[in-house]
Amino acid sequence: MTAPSSHHADAHDLIRVVGARVNNLREVSVELPKRRLTVFTGVSGSGKSSLVFGTVAAESQRLINETYSAFLQGFMPSLGRPDVDLLEGLTTAIVVDQERMGANPRSTVGTVTDANAMLRILFSRLGTPHLGSPQAFSFNVASMSGAGAVTMEKGGRTTKERREFTVVGGMCARCEGRGAVSDIDHSALFDADKSLNEGAITIPGYSMEGWYGRIFRGCGWFDPDKPIKQYSRRELDDLLHKEATKIKVEGINLTYLGLIPQIHKSFLSKDREAMQPHIRAFVDRAITFTTCPDCDGTRLNEAARSSTIGGVSIADACAMQITDLAAWVRGIEEPSVAPVLRGLGHLLDSFVGIGLGYLSLDRPSGTLSGGESQRTKMIRHLGSALTDVTYVFDEPTIGLHPHDIARMNDLLLQLRDKGNTVLVVEHKPEVIAVADHVVDLGPRAGSAGGEVVFEGTVEGLRAADTLTGRHLDDRARLKPQVRERTGVMEVRGADLHNLTGVDVDVPLGVLCVVTGVAGSGKSSLIHGSVAPREGVVTVDQGAIKGSRRSNPATYTGLLEPIRKAFAKANGVKPALFSANSEGACPACSGAGVIYTDLGMMDTVSTPCEECEGKRFQAAVLEYLLGGRDISEVLAMPVAEALAFFSDGEARLPAAQKILARMDDVGLGYLTLGQPLTTLSGGERQRLKLAIHMADPGGVYVLDEPTTGLHLADVEQLLALLDRLVEAGTSVIVIEHHQAVMAHADWIIDLGPGAGHDGGRVVFEGTPADLVATASTLTGEHLAAYVAG
Repeated sequence: MTAPSSHHADAHDLIRVVGARVNNLREVSVELPKRRLTVFTGVSGSGKSSLVFGTVAAESQRLINETYSAFLQGFMPSLGRPDVDLLEGLTTAIVVDQERMGANPRSTVGTVTDANAMLRILFSRLGTPHLGSPQAFSFNVASMSGAGAVTMEKGGRTTKERREFTVVGGMCARCEGRGAVSDIDHSALFDADKSLNEGAITIPGYSMEGWYGRIFRGCGWFDPDKPIKQYSRRELDDLLHKEATKIKVEGINLTYLGLIPQIHKSFLSKDREAMQPHIRAFVDRAITFTTCPDCDGTRLNEAARSSTIGGVSIADACAMQITDLAAWVRGIEEPSVAPVLRGLGHLLDSFVGIGLGYLSLDRPSGTLSGGESQRTKMIRHLGSALTDVTYVFDEPTIGLHPHDIARMNDLLLQLRDKGNTVLVVEHKPEVIAVADHVVDLGPRAGSAGGEVVFEGTVEGLRAADTLTGRHLDDRARLKPQVRERTGVMEVRGADLHNLTGVDVDVPLGVLCVVTGVAGSGKSSLIHGSVAPREGVVTVDQGAIKGSRRSNPATYTGLLEPIRKAFAKANGVKPALFSANSEGACPACSGAGVIYTDLGMMDTVSTPCEECEGKRFQAAVLEYLLGGRDISEVLAMPVAEALAFFSDGEARLPAAQKILARMDDVGLGYLTLGQPLTTLSGGERQRLKLAIHMADPGGVYVLDEPTTGLHLADVEQLLALLDRLVEAGTSVIVIEHHQAVMAHADWIIDLGPGAGHDGGRVVFEGTPADLVATASTLTGEHLAAYVAG
């Protein structure tokens, strides 16, 4: 009996990419095996994300969107076809990236994972006393009632009927479901000794020269020439609290709104992290947030908190550590709600399985780290019955202790073994080691990268003469001698989140690494008790805010001295050398490309014919500095620009300082005019580090600076940290990378576990002492690392 010939459908076992040119990719062609785990590696900026996210995942999502009707596509983000010659064998792509979750003030871990929705159903069915539908337990729904006449068309006649309605919601009326109330310091809003015309108002953006001046002078409710301290109670109330009122000033219809409602509308409706630095400084100075006294921070009104299941309210359930909540849910035996209990139990067990059991459902989603956000997004896919799906992960080990990385590897392999294609962008050798297939991009970053330098097995990569291959088995050695501290920063009784009254002396004048498993309390200790102190400069993992017009030159403040130097050399205005101001090409408004909106079809971008993508008017490009025009300067890599502004006619010390710091953090390949939106995660954090290096402060706090760094770049980072310490700065690093731990002068290890199993200092001392005792999880992994 002859064996059956293989079916033609079984021949499509590869994802083929031919001629990819997205961002810095240079005609890249690869064949990726389906139903396997493929890891993409290479230095930061080599093109990994451009290939995986910008090409494979982007085209998959675009093709799926095209299956919807034109009507639906009109409501969806339009995705352009990636610049690639051929893409074959694509399957449905599910992207699990590092983007922080939306920091809406009402967004919590429970709301973004649907755990709260299931809990609300549970309490609406089993809670006593019974309150009503699930929305009675929602802190996003306000209770309200009303009555009135309703006009309706019936049988060709118009009739009026009286109707009443009642909505039972769970929102706390005092804090409107936010859990905190704000108190505004009036002295930070105005100088009471001055009049409005003398510039009494100190709120950013409130100037008497603009529209606010017209409104204050024309409203007639107070004298703009009288000092505010002489205002009557009525006048002060009108200035501070008056609700929106239509007024007419000089024949123009305007709206007057009191200062405090205006602050709530303009500033407090936004997340603090999304504010511009000067606005954030004002908010921090003028507004204090305190726990809502009515709901005690639970966000729920008294009725929602009064309904319980076995003595536990929904507020109590959301405040529990998820490991404890999962045990509580398993203890409820009620056949009538069995599907809800089963679904909720599985969801909570997924949290525990992915290493997030230390969180609670009431944790604001905006406070999650990049790694925690990514793992939270993974949860909904773990129990999925879908197969033959392409899962795309962006450094899933970020924020993970070596102990937790093994668990993450198991999850990635589980997804693969269900018959899915798993594509992972990653630098950690522990993850590269479990790959079925490896694609190494390089040879360097930016314009010197964008090529596939190796494709094959992990063993093949070890033997390959590529940057990754040479560094794959690198192991940092313990320093034979550590620096002596010059002093200590005392922390006493730290009890933020899961910390248990921690007392610790953080050494100064040395490189101190704070480590421990994810959720052990590292960030709570440092950001809660060290970062707020005077003289401490913090570089966190927050994303850079910027549009596609923003670039490293604008973000770092580098463009300002460059524009002034061009203006001085040519005797013209500095505004001419800004693509967002007078010098902008009129055809493309300084964007360099023309965007054509085609409705539900892809938005087409074409290089501007007028300026040929240079963004400036032709007349502006005739002005030179050191023989280069402004567009040529913005096209320079940092290293070339540093040399250009260091010598000769273009010597510019102000620009040289900023460029030297960017080169110091390993961004020498980055062009000055590259849009911020195209930078990788590692590049964005190092750009922030370059800016903060100029801040005055004796103590630097770095939050996982190895994020997005290639193995070869870690050496450069360690050299930078050494230079900072040698210059007299104290450096405190929250980090899991064993190379950084081995290089430290002092280690503070928190644990022993996560959540309520952590929050204690389990080791303080030198890396050599930690390796010698191997008494903690960190010690065990560090000992194995330096021995390997």
